[in-house]
Amino acid sequence: MNKKVLLFGFFLMITNMFYAQTERVENLPTFDEKKLRYGFYLGLNQNDFKLNLKNSTVANADITVSPTSGFNVGLIADFRLHKNLNIHLEPGLVSNSKNIYFRHLDTKQDSVREIGSTYLHIPLLLKFSTDRYKNIRPYLLGGISYDYNFSSNEANQDDNSAGQFRMKTHNFMYEVGIGVDIYLYFFKFSPSIRGVFAINNEIKYDDDPDSKWTAPVNYMGTRGVFLNFSFQ
Repeated sequence: MNKKVLLFGFFLMITNMFYAQTERVENLPTFDEKKLRYGFYLGLNQNDFKLNLKNSTVANADITVSPTSGFNVGLIADFRLHKNLNIHLEPGLVSNSKNIYFRHLDTKQDSVREIGSTYLHIPLLLKFSTDRYKNIRPYLLGGISYDYNFSSNEANQDDNSAGQFRMKTHNFMYEVGIGVDIYLYFFKFSPSIRGVFAINNEIKYDDDPDSKWTAPVNYMGTRGVFLNFSFQ
């Protein structure tokens, strides 16, 4: 599953839901009057790394990343500031994996590193909603998030010379996205799609300043697409 498939599936689903809003009965008419609401979300993600390489450290350095799809699960605390503005706190777990290829190295043992990651992902987001139309309400999301990488290996004394690719444990992201609230008979269903982008450099450099794995890298940071399905 790639990012284009996630985007196409999301917009197809939203389009169908807009056309389906033909009935006049409003579900959960007082739902948005509550100051504080709770819920949960499930979702899919596809993460890779944005790479910036240095120009002169390692001649002919060639590094690429191959992402795979993962999953998200977490809780929601929603606080209403205004009829069109809410704060979302969404602590959860994010799991995915990536392969990093160092194509300037000769052997498979040296040229491939598999990065399996599980994060504690804690976004704090502002949600800007339109006025409600029947049983739907589109919105925009934006904010920052903190990631604790359980699989970072940052404290490991071994580095790539011993086959260990290390990432930092504590990382910060910014997120932007769109979605729609759909008011059903018993609960509110909210699909959303968002981009997640690292702020800090996530790579833990090898002890050798001339390492053929990490010395060519000027910056390595997560970039990803999240497709979430929220229930409140």
